Amino acid sequence: MKNVSRVVLSAALLLLTMPAAAMAQAQTMDEISLGGSGGASALSAMSSGEATLGDGTGTLNTAPTSGPEAVAFDGTYIWIATQFNDQLTRIRVSDRSVAGSFTVGKRPVALLYAASYVWVANLLSNNVMKINPATGAVVGTFAAGDGPGGLAYDGTNIWVANRNSNNVMKLRAKDGARLGTFAVGKRPISLVSDGSSIWVTNNFSNSVTRLNSSGTVVGTYKVGKGPFGIAYDGQSIWVTNYFGKSLTRLRALDGFQLGTVTVGDGAAGIIFDGANLWVVNNGDNTLMKVSASGGTVLATYSTGRGPFAVAFDGTRVWVPNFASNSVSTAPAG
Repeated sequence: MKNVSRVVLSAALLLLTMPAAAMAQAQTMDEISLGGSGGASALSAMSSGEATLGDGTGTLNTAPTSGPEAVAFDGTYIWIATQFNDQLTRIRVSDRSVAGSFTVGKRPVALLYAASYVWVANLLSNNVMKINPATGAVVGTFAAGDGPGGLAYDGTNIWVANRNSNNVMKLRAKDGARLGTFAVGKRPISLVSDGSSIWVTNNFSNSVTRLNSSGTVVGTYKVGKGPFGIAYDGQSIWVTNYFGKSLTRLRALDGFQLGTVTVGDGAAGIIFDGANLWVVNNGDNTLMKVSASGGTVLATYSTGRGPFAVAFDGTRVWVPNFASNSVSTAPAG
């Protein structure tokens, strides 16, 4: 019986470390234009260093774009942060129509819906804004660290990753009060809560930092090259490795590495929809559906140019395209 158990365990680990099979042909997605370009380009963002990825290498499409990068769902609307015109664009899910644009701070690059509000991290304003989703009105502006670019919610507090100051900040959601600032690795990009801990991807350190609810570091775990996005599936922490073309799976209990899954070039945003993972590949202009239980690629979708993030509305997935000035969407089934 022991030998049978070992075989089963070995097979499970092998499945996670084998390259995930690519689909024969990428499925198409609907594309929604976000209108005017805003007079900026992906190339200018790269040259200014404000949108630099990973170790600063790589290129993005040079066509004019308002730079849609982050996305969130509030139960009625999909929200897109268009960073080069300092706005949020709201799309009604029911008919997929644009339902307003709202001015925020300079270079909004992260979005989160939590505690009945939309939260936006403004990279160059060094602040976080709290938005009424019904009206788009700013109801609070809270100072962050240098280069806020990631957001997470633990059920009570908002956690902010400050890319340039190499720390994360804890804000009380009800009033934005600062409850602490905590050092992590180099260039923290994304965060996720598992209910008791906050996990942070350190893009320049090739690691993930785990903090307890008080902000104390309880572990640092090596992952692939250029960790970017992060998701929690109820048991495991999944990390996208931008330059590693892979996912790393960590056991949430203790950070033990359970294996890797090969995905596309520039693996960036990732979400868990309750059954499967959705992974955006920025360099390949694709979105992959990955089985959370088996680590296999179930489907591949073609997006617009330069996707970074993905959201799920319960029925459809939504991907903002940084260099196409558009949003791609498709049924998740």
